[in-house]
Amino acid sequence: MRKTLELAFQNALAYLENLDSTPVGPTAELETLRARLGKPLRDEPMEPEQVIAELTADVEGGIVGSAGGRFFGWVIGGALESAVAADWLAAAWDQNAAMYPSGPAASVVEEVAGGWLKEILGIPAEAGVAFVTGCQMAHVTCLAAARHCLLARSGWDVEDRGLAGAPAIRIVTSTERHGTLERAARLLGLGAGNIRMLASNDRGQLDASALDRELQAGNGPAIVALQAGDVNTGAFDAFESLIPVARRHGAWVHVDGAFGLWAAASPQYREAMRGAAEADSWATDGHKWLNVPYDSGYAFVRDASAQRASMSHTAPYLPAPSQAREQIDWNPEWSRRARGFATYAAIRELGRSGIAALVERCCGHARRLVDGIGSLPGAEILWRPTLNQGLVRFHDDRRTDETIAAIVASGEAYFSGTTWRGRRAMRVSVCNWRTTDSDVDRAVHAASRALDRFTAS
Repeated sequence: MRKTLELAFQNALAYLENLDSTPVGPTAELETLRARLGKPLRDEPMEPEQVIAELTADVEGGIVGSAGGRFFGWVIGGALESAVAADWLAAAWDQNAAMYPSGPAASVVEEVAGGWLKEILGIPAEAGVAFVTGCQMAHVTCLAAARHCLLARSGWDVEDRGLAGAPAIRIVTSTERHGTLERAARLLGLGAGNIRMLASNDRGQLDASALDRELQAGNGPAIVALQAGDVNTGAFDAFESLIPVARRHGAWVHVDGAFGLWAAASPQYREAMRGAAEADSWATDGHKWLNVPYDSGYAFVRDASAQRASMSHTAPYLPAPSQAREQIDWNPEWSRRARGFATYAAIRELGRSGIAALVERCCGHARRLVDGIGSLPGAEILWRPTLNQGLVRFHDDRRTDETIAAIVASGEAYFSGTTWRGRRAMRVSVCNWRTTDSDVDRAVHAASRALDRFTAS
């Protein structure tokens, strides 16, 4: 395999070493990529080196430079050196990380890294941990545990009897909730129609009195889903006042912290997470602020027994229970990649202080980007970052979308758009370890040039 792996290594290295000089956005059109990659299915085998050589050539221009420091669109991190290397090793080792016997080291790595994550993020030590594909499946894992626990209180065994005839579970959240919460409710049979979305205040937070009224008005089990880092503004719900309200009504509290949960790792920003440790479950991503390769997410459930009851499975051909951690007991997947190696490596590389510095550095870059672009003629700041997310608008909806497109077309930076409070805006998001002051300057200059073109025309 040496020749094939060396060719892959050379191409990967060339890509990474040229991130600063290549366009951030894609340059190949959809039909071009389809024409290159849509080859007829061969009857005969092909040499593996040729497969890799052709693949590398055919995807040219179709790889977004999100691994580099000038990507500020969706909340996408880069990948630390040790995390990339560990991920490559995970592919070479090719462990089925479902159980200890099929991957002993993979099991222990998840056990150790899971403990580290709880320390870093301020999660109770007794909480269960699942290494999943991302925050979407972290929600599914956490809400499955919530479903088990809430229905068990009503004397209903959902794992055995299913949901037909079970008490309906309400999910109460704010209008700022992320769409992954809805999808989790649909996947678990809880139903998107059972989600009650309450209006947020001008700070993007759920109001405690509104939550109290909603919980009083309904009967039966409820889940309260709170936000740690809104995708547009980075806003945090006021956990310290909201969680006690939910507790009084016997509701399960789930925290969506896809990127915002990492504020707990920073002495400068952890105040935003005050009170969040009193929740019942938490979801976050590793492929955002921890900067490990896709895919990587983490689910934490305070009542580990509820998590295990909702996930575990036994069969005659599986090994008997042992003292080792059996990953299949904690997450929805059976056969699964040993994604814990990359997390373990990233935490070892950065340490506590390195993770805190990464969070704080990204937040500083986000403020500089919003202030720099927002001060340009024709630009307006809609939301100055309180964390790592901000919003800028350019004159009107049409001009905003055109300016975003012009910046992306320049290849100098990548931003994405959103609709916030009825108006189009450009989102600014920073969570990549590679982003530098120079990257910020290039992005501001690219925005300035885009606006100059519109002025000139």
